[in-house]
Amino acid sequence: MTLMVPTSPNRTRAPAGLPTELLLVACLVGLDVIARLMPHAPNFTPVAATALFAGTVLRGRGLALIVPFAAMLLGDALLGFYDWRVMAVVYVSSTLPAAAGLWTRRLRSPLLFVPVILSCSLTFFAATNFAVWAFSGMYAPNVEGLIACYIAALPFLQNTVAGDLFWATILFGGAWLAQRTPLRSRTSIRGGGTVLTP
Repeated sequence: MTLMVPTSPNRTRAPAGLPTELLLVACLVGLDVIARLMPHAPNFTPVAATALFAGTVLRGRGLALIVPFAAMLLGDALLGFYDWRVMAVVYVSSTLPAAAGLWTRRLRSPLLFVPVILSCSLTFFAATNFAVWAFSGMYAPNVEGLIACYIAALPFLQNTVAGDLFWATILFGGAWLAQRTPLRSRTSIRGGGTVLTP
C-alpha cells in the first residue's frame, strides 16, 4: 500500500490510486464501527481521530468527509437510532475533524494535530450536549438546565479527549512508523508528496 505524506504546503501531491483510497476509507470506517460495537468507555472511540486522519491523508475531499459519516451511520444502524435532531448534530460534529484535516494538511507541522484534535473534542462536546439539552427533554429549558446538562456531561468530555488523543496517536504514529520500517526498500519523491513503496 502506498502512503502519501504532504511535504510542502505549496505543492500538489500526486494522486493516490482510487482503489487504495477506497481501501483506506473502508479500513477507517471498519475500525470506527468495530470500536463502537466492542465494550469501551463512553465516547472513547476513534471516530474523530479517523476523520482527522482521513482529512489529512486522503486526496479525495469527499472521501475524507464520508469516513465519519459512514462510520456513525453504520454504527447507529447496529446500535440503534435516536432523536434525529440530536443525531444530525452528532453527525455534523463528527465530520469537523475531517474538515480540519483537509485544512491542516497544508500546514505540515505534526504539532498542529494536538490542538486541532482537542478543539474538535471541545466543539463536539459543546454542540452535542447543547442538542441534548435542546431536544431530549431531559433538562429544564432554561439556563440552569443547560448548565446542568454540561456538568452532567463532563465525564464524557474526559473520555472524548482521551479517546481522540489516544486514537490519533495510534493512527498518525502508526503511519509515521510505517514510513520508517526497514521493510520499505525505497522512497521516491513525486509531485510534492513522499511516496513510499515496498
